[in-house]
Amino acid sequence: MKLTPGKLAGLKAVSNDRGVIAAAAMDQRGSLQKSLAKERGSEITDAMMEEFKTLVAEVLTPHASAILLDPEWGLPASKKRAKNAGLLLAYEKTGYDKTGPGRLPDLLDNWSVRRLKEAGADCCKILLYYTPFDPKNINDIKHAWVERIGDECRANDIPFFLEFVGYEEGADEKGFEYAKKKPDIVSGSMKEFSKDRYGVDVLKVEVPVNMKFVEGVKTFTGQKAYSKREAVDLFHKAAGMATKPFIYLSAGVSNAEFTETLELAGESGVKFNGVLCGRATWKDGIPVYAKQGAAAFRKWLETEGVNNINNVNSRLKAATSWHSIYEIEPALAGA
Repeated sequence: MKLTPGKLAGLKAVSNDRGVIAAAAMDQRGSLQKSLAKERGSEITDAMMEEFKTLVAEVLTPHASAILLDPEWGLPASKKRAKNAGLLLAYEKTGYDKTGPGRLPDLLDNWSVRRLKEAGADCCKILLYYTPFDPKNINDIKHAWVERIGDECRANDIPFFLEFVGYEEGADEKGFEYAKKKPDIVSGSMKEFSKDRYGVDVLKVEVPVNMKFVEGVKTFTGQKAYSKREAVDLFHKAAGMATKPFIYLSAGVSNAEFTETLELAGESGVKFNGVLCGRATWKDGIPVYAKQGAAAFRKWLETEGVNNINNVNSRLKAATSWHSIYEIEPALAGA
């Protein structure tokens, strides 16, 4: 597979010199606003959302290959990122349509891929709630939606990152029963969106297991959905479905759980191409900002936040470059 010049430039901008994506995620909107308001006990203003994101960008991007932000509150933060860090911008509205089944997505009304690129984006990202086991009429809507965005990214020659998050209507996605179904949901989604018709350049994926139910790991809670050996096999099964580069998302778990997850991925020898890690880096700073303000949050980021991102980065030694997938010669990769 070959990349067009714009897509190649965009991917290089968000990768480190090894061709690994070591990106921070700070595009949370509705969930972040709610969490901050809960800790603060009062409404969170637009200025506060911008300040929170800007502090994260300023302090953490010297340790990241890129940052993912939203165009609603994240543009001031994008101007404060380190020179080494590329920029991904989110294109979807926060949350999903709650008026009917299927968790249908929507795009930001006054943005387009062209406008995201004009705002400085090196890459465009969307989030989609998806399970291969939904009714065909639901998934047809989602497939067409992704195809349209893929075509829009092709027309603007910018890389397309697709993040899909599995779910099951009425289920507890953090629970034991869902944990047993998760591997097939993740694998099936990776297989579907690797198809060329979607125009996806990088898949942003969940790990195929819930670490809390993997017997023999530190974060095991006592109820076994899979042995460690089975978990390793499930990592391989999911990875085998992807023909495009894929990176892991942290899905809101703790830093300790995410770093152990990456260790297991590394042990398994799976060829993942990096991470887009958000809450596992800065989530514990939410009460610090809400209760003590910007200066205290900056201090927290400079110590705990940097420590968290370095924990993740150290596990990325096991990640592999996307260069070979897109037939980039090593000599050209740094050009």
